[in-house]
Amino acid sequence: MRRARLIPGLTAAAAAMTLSGAVLATASPAMAAGRNGVCDSGEFCYYFNSNTQGSVSDFTGSVADYGAKQPSCYDFKGAGAGKGICVKNNAASVWNRSSSTVRVYFNSRYGGHYQDFGPGARGNLDSTLKNQNASHQFLGSTPPPSTGCKTDGSNSRLPSSILVYRVSQHRVDRVDFKTYVKNVLPNEWVSGWPRESLKAGAVAVKSYAWWWALHSTRKVNGHCFDVYDSTSSQVYRPGSATAPTNAAVDATWGTRMTRGGSVFMAQYCATTSACGDWKTGDWMSQNGSRDLANSGWGYAGILQHYYRGIALS
Repeated sequence: MRRARLIPGLTAAAAAMTLSGAVLATASPAMAAGRNGVCDSGEFCYYFNSNTQGSVSDFTGSVADYGAKQPSCYDFKGAGAGKGICVKNNAASVWNRSSSTVRVYFNSRYGGHYQDFGPGARGNLDSTLKNQNASHQFLGSTPPPSTGCKTDGSNSRLPSSILVYRVSQHRVDRVDFKTYVKNVLPNEWVSGWPRESLKAGAVAVKSYAWWWALHSTRKVNGHCFDVYDSTSSQVYRPGSATAPTNAAVDATWGTRMTRGGSVFMAQYCATTSACGDWKTGDWMSQNGSRDLANSGWGYAGILQHYYRGIALS
């Protein structure tokens, strides 16, 4: 665990004793009529208003991202209030006329808080998801188990997702891995710092999370998770990504940092003294990365300066 971080004023909360897990499943969508603004048999339908009122947007399969702007977004097509408005973050209720359980997610790419609707169910989205819906997934006739632990990553392949314990919400979210990194970096590095410092931070954040996705045995009440969303691991805040930090993540996404051929837990602290008794060569100074970047160092040199015996490929 990291003992210090750059941004002041945030502390890790105590781990709660109850939560719900989120696990992805492959979609098995039922087929019905095309999208025509009518909630036909076999479809999953959003409604613009509560209590299945207003314009309808009908779907026959999973959608990872609805899009946020016309003319390319999925929109409400039926008659009534909301017609023509993008579905993303604008739905209030649903009717599941398919034979599968459908899961509605807060985040795109099937991440964050979710709500399940069984075959035939109709009802309002909960207070977290109402007008905050970003994706949905056909799960099959029953919800998937909430205790899946195994990652699809390896030392040579990034995980597709990571299990994040949302401490204050008392639940585990399965988050798209790149989305996770993009929503950690601006909370651990200052977005206005030099580009090469942000790139070094992006690689460190990614490597730290990657290692935990491969090695974590953490559980709460039988539910697995890889990292906390607090300073006990790395600070993850959905929706906090910025343009400079996103650019740093994108620029270094193909860079793998290993030691002895394996991904390692790249730790970091605010200053050269903040990490206490950690072994030199196993952690990076966040402020130091900024200072070296201001002196003209590239991100690879910064990483090699702080992490001993590493390879960048």
